[in-house]
Formats: sequence, C-alpha cells, structure tokens
Amino acid sequence: MLETVNQIFNIFGAAVVVPIIIFIVALFLRVKPRIAMMSALYAGVGLTGFGWIIKIVTPDVTKIIKQMVDSTGIKLPVVDIGWQAGSLASFGSTVGLSFFVFGLIVELALFALGVTKIFMASNLWNNFGFMVWGTVLYTATHNFWLSLGLSFFMLGYTLVLAEIQADRWSDYYQVKNASTAAVQNIEQVVPAILLDPMWNLLRFDRVKMTPAAFKDKLGAFGEPTTLGALLGLMIAVLGNLKNLGQLSAWGQILGFAIELAAVMTIFPLVTGVFAKAFTPLAEEIDKNRKAEDTNESSEESDKKRWFLGVDDGVGYGEPATIISGVILFPNMVLISFILPGNRTLPVVDLIAFPFMVESIVAITKGNILKVIANGVVWFSIGLYASSWLAPMYTSAISHYGVALPAGLVLITSFNLMARPTNVLIFAAFLSQNPLWIGLCVVLYLASLFVLRNYRAQIWKYLRKMSERNGTYTI
Repeated sequence: MLETVNQIFNIFGAAVVVPIIIFIVALFLRVKPRIAMMSALYAGVGLTGFGWIIKIVTPDVTKIIKQMVDSTGIKLPVVDIGWQAGSLASFGSTVGLSFFVFGLIVELALFALGVTKIFMASNLWNNFGFMVWGTVLYTATHNFWLSLGLSFFMLGYTLVLAEIQADRWSDYYQVKNASTAAVQNIEQVVPAILLDPMWNLLRFDRVKMTPAAFKDKLGAFGEPTTLGALLGLMIAVLGNLKNLGQLSAWGQILGFAIELAAVMTIFPLVTGVFAKAFTPLAEEIDKNRKAEDTNESSEESDKKRWFLGVDDGVGYGEPATIISGVILFPNMVLISFILPGNRTLPVVDLIAFPFMVESIVAITKGNILKVIANGVVWFSIGLYASSWLAPMYTSAISHYGVALPAGLVLITSFNLMARPTNVLIFAAFLSQNPLWIGLCVVLYLASLFVLRNYRAQIWKYLRKMSERNGTYTI
C-alpha cells in the first residue's frame, strides 16, 4: 500500500493531487460541484504557475550566488540544494509514507475531537514537511516508532502555532478562516511574537516600511515591479563584482533585474489565481459558522470558529512578503560568509524566502523592517541548525535514492532544515532520552491547554501588537 501511495505521488505530482484533495474537501463542506470544480482547477493552475516561475528563476539565482561565492573565495562545505530532494526522500521512506497514510487519519481525528481548530487535511501535500524529519531521524537511529512519533509530534505542535497565528494570517492575507500549517514555515511565529517587544524598544514600529508607504513616498520607485528590478540589479552586481568591465556581465545583470521585476509583477497574479481555490471553501466555513451561531460575538471570541489549512503559496506574491523575501536573498548569503562557525551556504532555497516569512509578515502587519530583522536573527540561528544537521540530512537523502550533485559532500535544504525550534525538538528525540522527549510533550500539552482556554485573549493581544505597526509614519 505504501509503495502504491509513493507511486501515485511520483506520477501525478502536487499540481494534480492537491486539486483532487481540494475538490473532495469542497464537496465535504457542501460547496456546489461547479464551484468545487473551479476551486480545484484554480489550485492546479496556481501550482503550475508557481512551478514555472520558480523553475525559471532558481537556476539564475543559483548561478549568481555561485559567482558571488567564487569571487569571494569563501568555501562553505554544506550546500543548500533545495527542498525538493527532501520531499522526494520522505516519500521514498517507510517512515515518511507511514505518516502520510496514518497522518491523514490523525489530522481528521484531532479536528473532529476539537484538539485543533485547523482542518489540516485540506493541505495534505505539505505533510512531506513532517515526513522528512521522521526520515532523517530514522536514518540516524534506526528506531521506526521513535521516528514516526517525531513526525506526529511535529504535527501537533505545528497545529498549535498555526492556530495561534490564524486570526492574523487570515486578516492580513484576506482569506477568511484560513491559515498556513507547514512545519517548515510555521515556526517563524515564535520569533515574530517573542522578538517584537525588542523591535518596539528600538522604535521599529514607528518606521512605516510597508509596500503602501513605499508607493506613497517613492512613487514609481516604490512599485513592486521597480523594487524587483532594483533588488535584481543589486544582487546581480554582487555576483559580478570582478567582471563589471565586461559587456557579458552587464547582460546578466540587466537580464536578472528584468527577471526579478517580472517575478514581482507576475507572482501576485498567480497568487491571486491560487487564492481563488480556497476562497469558496473559506466562505462556506463562515456561512455555516454564522448559521449555527445565534449569539452576536466577535470573531476573536467565537469558540466555534475554525480554519482551513491552506498552502503557503496563497501569500507568496503579497507585496510585503515577496519584497521582504527578496531583500533577505543577498543578506543571508553575506551573513553565511561572516558568521563564525557556520558551514551552510544558502543557494537553491533562496527563492523560498517569501514562503519562510509569511507568518512574520502577518503578525507584524507587513512591517518590512521587522520582517527583515526577525529573518536575519532567526535564519542566522538556522544556519547553525542546518550545519549541525547536515551529515544526518545528507545520509537520509542519499539513502532514499536521491542522487547528490557531483562534487558535493554535505547537503541541506535551507527551507526545511534551518529551523531552530524544529531542530531542538529533533535533538530531544535523537537523544532517545525519555526526560527530554517528555519535556517536549509537557510543553506541547501546556501550550495546547493555554490555547484552548485563552485563545481569544491571545488573538486580541496579537491584533493589538500588529495594529501598533500601522500607527506611525516616518
């Protein structure tokens, strides 16, 4: 059965499997078949569009970063080859496929029992994020049940974080009753909340660095298209510092500037199409909830309110998200050069940075300065995390049939493995020490208890915290 599941995913891929899942979920929510069919098609079109753009841009980003590395002479032994290798390996392992099959049952059970208010089953494709951690742990320990347990634990704590951010994410990205719940991109809720008081002390909340403010202050130079061109120009110049006197270098520089401008312009359009896949489902949730609720209550205090788990692609093209992500491209590469003890070079997953900052963007109400500050701090710690994990990750990827690029000894996925909170949990399970694993479980249960009893207060605090970022001007 597990081999059949693996074969189905290998043959059809996300662009086919995800629309089928969305169609089934839509019918379950009593959406009309015609609308359910359109939702499914929009999902397939959106995912295909994302794939086309990322497939075109990734090789050029990789080439320029390689040139930057060559020009500095700095060699880092752990190279980021992208999240795709981790996804393939997780579907090739027994632990990964076991989670994929039984994880769906657990996700439905947790939702039905009210343990979580996130309907995770609608975002089934992103389960590979849980599967890859179990796969890496199994390669290191050869303990099947411990590894499967890690994947399920990752699911539990991810659902807690997804619900904590749900009101903010839904409000900011304008998709009612929806939240992302991918383990690799949800843990940024932690720094977004914990570091915010420090940024406010530094008066970052008084700097109105948002796409609307850029457009208002800078005119045409504040448009996402123009900002994309300028950022592309800067990144490409950094990759050609030794060749600026050559005409071919300027061909690459100007070409990449136009390419990144195109990404900034086209991605929001594709994102808009992809979001249409989830809008009817989210609206149906809202309609059913209001029909059942006879009391007048705010959304924050509504205990019956629940959320559809949606793909991170819904928010990728939002201006503050994609601008912040692209600004982090060169910053994290430069930081990887100078950070003492770091061994990881981010390369292919640089294009995933907008996915990685969505939670921070939503919680800070699109304050780009705070997003970049949070990203620099958190992803710098992530560099150490992925450096430590690299031998185990490389072993898992190579063991489950993914061919490593020639000349590489150690690999990573910055998007999947540069995750401080996830790595701490992984380390606890890797120790196989009941005390450390038990501590993780206790902290999870305590977090779940607080969320179930004080969700309204948490959401009100986060709303107040986020609104603070829209109060001031430069």
